[in-house]
Amino acid sequence: MKYRNIIVLASIFFSAVSCSEEETYIGGSISGGESEMTSIYPAPPSQWMGGTDPYYSAGYTGDIMPFFDNGKFHIYFLHDAQNKPAGKGFHDIHKYLSTDLAHFTYEGQMIPFGKATDPDFATGTGSVVKVGNLYYFYYTGHNGTPAFLQSNARESVLCATSSDLENWTKVPSFKLTAPAGYYNFDFRDPHVFYNDELKKYSMLVSTQTEPGRKAVLLHFTSADPASGKWDVQAPIYTTTPEENYLMMECADIFKMGNYWYLMFSENWSGNKGTHYRMATSINGPWLTPKNDMIDGEYFYAGKTASDGNNRYVFGWNARKTPENDSGNKDWAGNMVTHQLVQNADGTLGTQALQSVKDLFSKKTVSTEVDATSGNANANNGTYTLSSAAEKAMITFKPIGKKAKIKAEVTLGKTNGTAGFVFHTNDTGSYYKIVFDIAQSKIAGYNSASQETARIPFQFQANVKYDVEIITEGSTAVLYINGKIALTNRIYGRDKNKWGLLSEGQNAVFTNLQVTQPE
Repeated sequence: MKYRNIIVLASIFFSAVSCSEEETYIGGSISGGESEMTSIYPAPPSQWMGGTDPYYSAGYTGDIMPFFDNGKFHIYFLHDAQNKPAGKGFHDIHKYLSTDLAHFTYEGQMIPFGKATDPDFATGTGSVVKVGNLYYFYYTGHNGTPAFLQSNARESVLCATSSDLENWTKVPSFKLTAPAGYYNFDFRDPHVFYNDELKKYSMLVSTQTEPGRKAVLLHFTSADPASGKWDVQAPIYTTTPEENYLMMECADIFKMGNYWYLMFSENWSGNKGTHYRMATSINGPWLTPKNDMIDGEYFYAGKTASDGNNRYVFGWNARKTPENDSGNKDWAGNMVTHQLVQNADGTLGTQALQSVKDLFSKKTVSTEVDATSGNANANNGTYTLSSAAEKAMITFKPIGKKAKIKAEVTLGKTNGTAGFVFHTNDTGSYYKIVFDIAQSKIAGYNSASQETARIPFQFQANVKYDVEIITEGSTAVLYINGKIALTNRIYGRDKNKWGLLSEGQNAVFTNLQVTQPE
């Protein structure tokens, strides 16, 4: 692969908005050519710069910054290296390229982090906008070293430009820091777009008020980004006392049909993940839907891009440390993409990409029963599990690293749970994804009964639901009725048995099918 030499320039200018395996199989394997990725949930490959420098070891996909141009998705992301040597910066910006969001090439480093004396000793999230024939990449500069903080803001918005979306040059004269009344310690994640209503360019920046420390999405405008001049406006959104968010990270704003949508991520409340608001005007008022979540908390920093026909949301599936069933959620992992759909009432739903489902359309895997326990029966492709005090379970043999599970599920009672179980080792450890009719949710639990991921969903008894689970390595994404997604991290899933589970519920699974790519 040909890697780019990117000119690294120092910066400072004017003040006023902002860039936040057992064989542990994460993904990001390389085959069919030096840069072609076999992963549908990609993570960057190891030794991406060649040589033996430990920094260039395998890494993870962090915050994603998608941009669609001339038939291609340019998917920029923060690279989180497994090894971060002392004295070096981190989170340089890399890129995947795709035409269908099912096949990717890895394009390497786009924007490097700076030196310990630069505002981008670590780079952070941002966005790309095209102005004339030039592309502007506004991104976060982050430097928390004590020496730098003596005379500088910890976070600022910086800029790089390109004529081809591949070779980026940092703009040394541009640096935007928090204006008076806002907190320069947390001032990040600039999202820039052309605002048709204002006939200007708008920038949203995640920050906090100072004093008071209320999370806001601050709004800046510019008549011409080439001028370097951005004028501060009133925040486009401020956290309410009920929400009480610490930060609203990685904001995005877009229009579908008659509605505007404001998307952001929050990682400190009891409802972590990617949220959205909706309005009939870009100026609000912003309404909170009953379910304001795009996915569960193991899908984070969702940002969107449209190919002109459909809009997609890109986030990362958090890994665990240590990398096992009971590990703690950690930053970055694999990229996961959903297609956004608009419901009749204007609310948003998520569904699997058709291009991804098509990968699993030809090779069917046997679903021969491995074992049953409790009151569980299999009869001509119909699986009936009835449970009161004792759980019922039917298990099948391992289905490997890449597989799609499809089934129709009917719940017979208004309490109890039923769903899918994935054994994560051969001694009984497991992870389950269950449908909880009484609590109106879909939830993932590890074998210590810890809830790791959840998404609200209103179930009804004796109604058939269409379920798809797309798995690759330790990433498993469940979709139901083409409306809701729940992303999970399940280590060891690919090498161990899986099955159907009922606890205090009567459940019927029909039309069960498992397919793999050819």
